[in-house]
Amino acid sequence: MLMEKRNANTISRRENLQLSVHLKICKWCRAYEVKLKILDDILKRRLAQKENIEMNNSEIQYFKDKILEKLDL
Repeated sequence: MLMEKRNANTISRRENLQLSVHLKICKWCRAYEVKLKILDDILKRRLAQKENIEMNNSEIQYFKDKILEKLDL
């Protein structure tokens, strides 16, 4: 969640410090961070190509479910 907040630029200094410390000790979150950056880059490129990408709520939920499934949560 903190990585998502950081990507959205809504993270506090304290949360950023907590995230930095956690990432130093947690290999799973470091791996997720790499995947999150790749996904973010892909989505930014897609948005640059198509200004009006429309996703309905079921598509968004499917995408979230797939991410959670891959994270095994």
